[in-house]
Amino acid sequence: MNLINGKEVAAKVKNDVRGDAEYLSDCFGVKPGLAVILVGDDPASAVYVKNKTKDCAEVGFESFEHILPASTTQEELMALVKQLNADKKVHGILCQLPLPKHLNEREIINAIDPKKDVDAFHPENVGRIMIGDYDFLPCTPAGVMELIHSAGISVSGKKCTVIGRSNIVGKPMAMLLLHENGTVTVCHSKTRNLAEECKDADILVAAVGRAKLITADMVKEGAVVIDVGMNRDENGKLCGDVDFESVKDKAGFITPVPGGVGPMTRAMLMKNTLTAYKKAFGIR
Repeated sequence: MNLINGKEVAAKVKNDVRGDAEYLSDCFGVKPGLAVILVGDDPASAVYVKNKTKDCAEVGFESFEHILPASTTQEELMALVKQLNADKKVHGILCQLPLPKHLNEREIINAIDPKKDVDAFHPENVGRIMIGDYDFLPCTPAGVMELIHSAGISVSGKKCTVIGRSNIVGKPMAMLLLHENGTVTVCHSKTRNLAEECKDADILVAAVGRAKLITADMVKEGAVVIDVGMNRDENGKLCGDVDFESVKDKAGFITPVPGGVGPMTRAMLMKNTLTAYKKAFGIR
């Protein structure tokens, strides 16, 4: 078993971003800027926003936090997005999801300028990912690909199984594996014989949000196992969608939880923000 250490890979990505950001900030006299919108007081979302602010400081970005009350109206939120779209100091815009139930998430995502959509959720960016002509990738699937590459693993010709079909992880994850010539199967709650589908995979990506769903009997000997899940077990301890203890000795490569995909998601957000900044100044 080879452990793929997300903390180490994320540190390298952020180090590269910091080097570019320092050089370009000196050239253009302005730092890359990320605006984060948080509506309401969801504790998990508040932690994410705090971490993103910390990451910005670490790589030399400007961070613009907009913490709004849960009572914020659709009109108020749309007005803020419009303001940030026009702000030349802001190169990336991220609206922390989920939003309070009275707000229309889709309308907000669609309102963000695709050139500043560092989450890559805007339909224009989603479409560009589909055809393989993209500027940004959703941060978690992009982080997974970075981890796979860091371990020297080739996707081409491999059987790849993605468990989960969300717009944020599952669907774009399948597309990125397909772009690298993987033969991709997407499993979900209606999949029959999930264990058989998993057992066939050379590369298995679990992104379903169910603690320890994937056990050793569902994993092929020597498979690459990427755990995107972030759950709590029966003792309240952080765990993934993969039963790490039972699977680790069977897998060829495996990511831990915590310390696997999580740090990569944050690092790729910084990379996307740098890309948006470069594009704003006409740099490819």
